[in-house]
Amino acid sequence: MSSSVPTQPALPDATPEGAGRRGIVAWCLYDWANSAFPTVIVTFVFAAYVTNVIAETPEIGTGQWGLAMGLSGLVIALLSPILGAIADQNGRRKPWIAVLALLCVMIGGLLWTVEPVAGALIWALVLVAAANVAFEIGTVFYNAMLPEVAPRGKMGRISGWAWGAGYAGGLACLAACLLLFVQPEVPLFGLDKEAYEHVRATGPFVGLWFLVFALPMFLFTPDRQASGKPAGEAVRSGLATLWETLRKLPRYGSILRFLIARMFYTDGLNTLFAFGGIYAAGTFGMSFDEILIFGILLNVTAGLGAVGFAWIDDWLGPKRTILIAVGCLIVLGTAILLVDSKLWFYLLGCAIGVFIGPAQSASRTLMARLAPAEVRTEMFGLYALSGKVTAWMGPILVGFVTVMADSQRWGMATILLLFVIGAVLLLPLKEPPEER
Repeated sequence: MSSSVPTQPALPDATPEGAGRRGIVAWCLYDWANSAFPTVIVTFVFAAYVTNVIAETPEIGTGQWGLAMGLSGLVIALLSPILGAIADQNGRRKPWIAVLALLCVMIGGLLWTVEPVAGALIWALVLVAAANVAFEIGTVFYNAMLPEVAPRGKMGRISGWAWGAGYAGGLACLAACLLLFVQPEVPLFGLDKEAYEHVRATGPFVGLWFLVFALPMFLFTPDRQASGKPAGEAVRSGLATLWETLRKLPRYGSILRFLIARMFYTDGLNTLFAFGGIYAAGTFGMSFDEILIFGILLNVTAGLGAVGFAWIDDWLGPKRTILIAVGCLIVLGTAILLVDSKLWFYLLGCAIGVFIGPAQSASRTLMARLAPAEVRTEMFGLYALSGKVTAWMGPILVGFVTVMADSQRWGMATILLLFVIGAVLLLPLKEPPEER
């Protein structure tokens, strides 16, 4: 980096032991905490409630939901690298995570106000989109902690275990929603099912879940030291550094190829999560109870896949792990679009879950391996950008095709194209050994 551009503050890199056992466990537990939001709100319960109860028709609701998620993805794509570069100059990451997590918690409480009336649709979409922005940008700072948290040679395992904890957390929160609110004839606190209070209550419940289980990371996982830079200087330096990194990015050929490939297959994964519950409700006529049961099964297999592939990540390398996972998602995704029975939907959906976690976890590991130590945090900011710069594409594509073809199957089929493009782009990449 040229001398005219502000450099990053001198901050300590990871020790061979990483954050220590307690710090590692607390860091993984944060994934348990925050995964309740995408699982219960974005993917299953609240998404199905908005599109099938509040919206005029499931098809129209799917299109409107896709537009809202797509617009939130554009905001994430714009803000993530900017805030990440500024945070690099400040040094610490946990304060950023704390603010964004609290936003998710507060918005979760506000979801209680989304009543089953037509006028509530815009309010519901605004709340969920805003929470999605806070959740995703918070994850940027969380992911960037991995190289310092993980012991030497174990980034794949720590990343996989954290993803596994996330799926387990999503499973546990879904199960709690099912047992406390959805299944009982009289839900907890005597909630009125005719007013969908048992569904609306999942918003505040997820917020409380997030708040309680996120606390250990803030208490026990070490953070980088603060640089001591004033806020104004940190902003100026961060923006200058980001511009210099973008200018020099073509010099990092392997990183650039990986980021472009990840744009496509990650957009496919995110879209699959965002529309899984909607597709189950609209095409197979699943009730909220059935959607929750499917979500629980999906999280079980996804968690097992993330943990099981954690060792494979360190053994075969993250690139091969990603290609195996994405290839299986293409095959199984094609099959699930061709079936008509709920049983086959359940079976194939659970099989898909096995390969979702490894694709996500190994991507984080591959970025840590590819990024040179001197620009690693900056590259993680661009990693976040690559996951969100096209985040509008998948949801809008699914929503548009669903409305045009009047078929959720055709809309969901567009996800397979994103997987194929991502895998083809990733295939020639040369993967370096892990460095610290």
